[in-house]
Formats: sequence, C-alpha cells, structure tokens
Amino acid sequence: MGIGGCIVLIVVGAVLTFASDWELESVNLDLVGLIMMAVGGIGLAVYTSIYKRRRATGAIPVVDDHRRDVI
Repeated sequence: MGIGGCIVLIVVGAVLTFASDWELESVNLDLVGLIMMAVGGIGLAVYTSIYKRRRATGAIPVVDDHRRDVI
C-alpha cells in the first residue's frame, strides 16, 4: 500500500465518521471510520519510514582508481 492508498483510507474513514448519517443495525460506521483512519495513519508512517531508509542507503559508492601496488 503506497501513499495514495493510505490517504484514501484516511479520507474514506473521515467521511464515514464525520460526514455520514447512515445507520446500520449490526455495524457501527463511526468505529469503522476511526479504524480506517488509524490504519491509514499507521500505513503512512510505516511507508515514509521505509522510504527514508531505502533512500538513505542508496548512496553512490566511492571507487578508488589509484593503484597502490605500483611504486
């Protein structure tokens, strides 16, 4: 799940929690919306953490072309 998926989860969860007035007998939509927002937030934090780590290790290696065995 990328950044887009996380943002979609947060937005859909916010709509279910704050902007809908639907009432289902067996499902609490406010709780479902809060869970979706929490999962989206956690996913966004994990994705950015992995992205930072992957980006930090992508350094260009330094190659020493000078031969030291020749005097």
